Amino acid sequence: MSDLLTEKSRDRFRTSILQFLRGRLDAKLEKLAEDDPNRDDLIAQYAAPVWLEDAARRVRQIQVVTHSLKPIHPDARGTNLYVLPEQMEGLAEVGSHVLGQDFSGDVVGNAAALDIYKLLKLEVDGRTLLDWLLAGDSDAIAALSDDSVQAQAWMDAFAGVTRPRDGVFASHARAKQLYWFVGENPVLDEHYELLAPLYASSLAHAVFQIINEDRFGEQNKLAREARRERKDYDDSYRSYPDLAVQKLGGTKPQNISQLNSERGGNNYLLGSLPPVWQSREIRTPWQIDSVFEHLYGQRREVWLILRDFRKFLESAPPSTMETRDRVDAYVDVLIGELVVFAAEFQNGLPPGWSSDHQCRLVQAERLWLDPRRAEIPSEEDFYKQWLWMDWPKGVGARFGNWLNAQLNAHGKLPLGDIEQRYWQRELLLDESQDGWAQHLRQLRRTQDSPTYIPTRNSMGEGI
Repeated sequence: MSDLLTEKSRDRFRTSILQFLRGRLDAKLEKLAEDDPNRDDLIAQYAAPVWLEDAARRVRQIQVVTHSLKPIHPDARGTNLYVLPEQMEGLAEVGSHVLGQDFSGDVVGNAAALDIYKLLKLEVDGRTLLDWLLAGDSDAIAALSDDSVQAQAWMDAFAGVTRPRDGVFASHARAKQLYWFVGENPVLDEHYELLAPLYASSLAHAVFQIINEDRFGEQNKLAREARRERKDYDDSYRSYPDLAVQKLGGTKPQNISQLNSERGGNNYLLGSLPPVWQSREIRTPWQIDSVFEHLYGQRREVWLILRDFRKFLESAPPSTMETRDRVDAYVDVLIGELVVFAAEFQNGLPPGWSSDHQCRLVQAERLWLDPRRAEIPSEEDFYKQWLWMDWPKGVGARFGNWLNAQLNAHGKLPLGDIEQRYWQRELLLDESQDGWAQHLRQLRRTQDSPTYIPTRNSMGEGI
């Protein structure tokens, strides 16, 4: 019974090999006339023993790899490696080790010998012929030839396709090399390891396939159409900002590797640059009596929050705790933006700018936005007004009035004094980490003043 199973297993391997050779032969015979004298020679070349003998001889012209050298430099001559992902150390960072068994081996060397790799990629029972041969499977070896000695010789030749040529490891003058510090004394040569980085070809191919599907697949196509037509879309949408494409091999990508040829030489590079800081131009508030309507309310971030806030209130939400929490969340974001807005004036303009004759701001806003003016010796009156801390209440009142006006811009919301006082209270008593109260305390510290800040409101509460 065991012999019968072995024979059936060997026959599956042999059938796959014969079907592969027959397919390649038929493709070539189609190009020849029936009476072409070369037909017989061609048929003889594709007889299994003849073709396999020739393949075993030519297989040294190629190498199956996972990490290759030519993408580093096309003229580099050195070692390529075939390392299974499961043989690598498991790390938290993304690397070839995350591929598991689902990875594509690459091929470097003479492109004319790639037909041999196509043979080795034949799948039998879910594994490639190369995998079976590397595992030393007796049935796969026996399928190569009835002569056991010949079969073993061919198996050794085909299995050697994953090993470096000549069995030695070598770098090259055109390959990258770098000294990696591994010791404790940077002035000692022996405290460095010399590394020769290779291109993770299998990982690059997996990344290319994922990004291509995300960019051009059916799911993203539907998402883009929904976005263009402003329709709802239930699934996710993926995009890769600042994606770059590196072309390897020029007009002959096959000279780099087989997988590179399949990609047309295209290799994706994810954006890894730090963000470019774009400083907002600070507009000095000349000729206006308040910054709320003319400057703060025109900021894109504030405008978008106000739009959503107004839309929510106009939908007549029920008087529930959930509604209250959502309203408070909108106000908290507006207060956070207000703190950032004020800091731009406080830190970005020279002390005393509010004393210019072009400044028409009410005194409360001058005290708020130009606190360093109080440090100027000649501004003793300004310092006393600032220290007295009546001005936060004035700023809070103006914030409440402004927010009422913005929310009722369409005349649909019955907002009055009650709401105005609520917005004012939310501002003055905001104790969040980046909120108004912490903002004022920080200003007090810069003036070496007590951090207790009275709100001076009608309820007699403090911050």
